[in-house]
Amino acid sequence: MVITFIETPFTKDRDMSVEFAHCPKDAEIRVAVFDEHSDDNTAFYEALADTDVVLMYGYVYLDREKIDAMPKCKVISFESTGFNEVDFDYATQKGITIVSIEDYCTQETAENAFTMMLCLQRATLLYNRSVQQDKEWSVAAVSHLQRVEGQTMGIVGLGRIGRSVATKAHGFGMRVIAYDPYLPPEIAESVGVKLVAFDTLLEEADVISIHMNLTEENVHMFNKETFRKMKKKPILINEGRGPMICEADLAWALDEGLVRAAGLDMLESEVPDRAYLERCPLLGRDNVILNPHSGYTSDTSEYLVGKLSVENALLCYAGRQKEAATVRNGIGM
Repeated sequence: MVITFIETPFTKDRDMSVEFAHCPKDAEIRVAVFDEHSDDNTAFYEALADTDVVLMYGYVYLDREKIDAMPKCKVISFESTGFNEVDFDYATQKGITIVSIEDYCTQETAENAFTMMLCLQRATLLYNRSVQQDKEWSVAAVSHLQRVEGQTMGIVGLGRIGRSVATKAHGFGMRVIAYDPYLPPEIAESVGVKLVAFDTLLEEADVISIHMNLTEENVHMFNKETFRKMKKKPILINEGRGPMICEADLAWALDEGLVRAAGLDMLESEVPDRAYLERCPLLGRDNVILNPHSGYTSDTSEYLVGKLSVENALLCYAGRQKEAATVRNGIGM
């Protein structure tokens, strides 16, 4: 069996010891590096030629050319809950099982969303900078803070992470509403959340927290038109995917006061380089927190993502898709 880890120059040196430890001892393990900025990815395509299983960290898009380059591949296993970095229909047509992890970082991601929200609500970073950098001891360094209790949390995407955020919001005395057109109302009701129309959420929420998978339909879902409907000038949190928010439009909304603050665990680019960050209109703002897509991470989640992604891959390769969590395209089910 040939198992190939697809990486970028940015991720190729990451710690893969957990993944390697769970691979069969007789498997040939490869690391194939794709550099989108290079004119020569010959070695990458050569590594795919006879691979049986692909492990995806998630930053290289598997288009038709790459899928055609691995004619023996039976399984693409994502080291994530998301699975958008592949031509889904074409891989399915080729008979490749697409599998990703059902749950490995729900708590961490929900905790991070709530941490960013609280830091923005309480101006924690501004007060800390005032003391440590400006050497000023002044409550007046920040004004017009608002009590969290009694505010409305609007969650976009009420899956596992969204529901965990809802539970935490209830603990702070917040009212919680959600938009999720795919969720049965009884599931929302079981965690004390009212499902509402998207425009209703935009109008009523003091905090909007995004927890959706990326699809073609929700790219730039948050844009100027969306921001104009936010009547309460909310805090915007994104723990979904970066392309759901148009960065230029969010910068405009912050400048116009339509959005009070933003906590973003990712940007539109999955792996922004220095040049991207230098021109990003969201940097350098006191009311914006930016994380390098780190909301998922802890020692526990890092172990689970490596272990479960390999276990999923091996189960599907053996034809045991029903035991894997979760097969996304139904092959072998």
